[in-house]
Amino acid sequence: MKLKIRLFATLRDHVGASQIQIDIPEPATVQTMLDKITAVHPALLPLLPICLVSVNKAFAEPDTPIQPNDEIALFPPVSGGSESHPTYFAITEEPLDINAIQAHITRPDVGAIVSFTGSVRGQTSRDGLPPQTTHLEYEAYSDMAELKMAQIAREIWQQWPHVKGIAIVQRIGKLDIGQTTTFIACASAHRDQGVFDAARYGIDRLKEIVPVWKKEVGPDKSVWVEGKYHPTEKDN
Repeated sequence: MKLKIRLFATLRDHVGASQIQIDIPEPATVQTMLDKITAVHPALLPLLPICLVSVNKAFAEPDTPIQPNDEIALFPPVSGGSESHPTYFAITEEPLDINAIQAHITRPDVGAIVSFTGSVRGQTSRDGLPPQTTHLEYEAYSDMAELKMAQIAREIWQQWPHVKGIAIVQRIGKLDIGQTTTFIACASAHRDQGVFDAARYGIDRLKEIVPVWKKEVGPDKSVWVEGKYHPTEKDN
């Protein structure tokens, strides 16, 4: 069977394309697919041991079966609601209107909104990255990213049931120093109903399971920033 496989961030850069196609016999698993990719695209060999695989927008394991029409993606580790639980999830290239986003989760019974706002900093003190940043470039597997944002919201409600509304927004594209990159907000009736912890959980979890990557661009070099957390099927 023929498989089309989407590539993101460093994997796309190594191949020079956002999609590859391979032909493997049936039945097939993620592992047999990776073995074929190694043979056909040796440039990806050093990256495959740590890359993540999604099948139909769900994290997959080596023994996960693959069907001919599955939507498959490879990427490095990552750097909906109801009337009673209003939500707002977005991947966008547009500047963020914080007040408009908060309006999506504001209701008459909401008395507290706690939020986290991430922005581009101009200096980095991490090994391997440019010491000075001129700008960041963000990329996302958008369809899957918004599904994982909705999953984060469900996880928050399981732990903090008094949280009423949740907003999770990630910007992509080129972002200059000082521009907003990420916005997480949790709403509740009162400030002591878990919204501080819920907002912190939201940004931490986004860094673990939402397929978004950033490239640190400095005056002399650029580097994709990759995480260390490796999601499994338990993170679906």
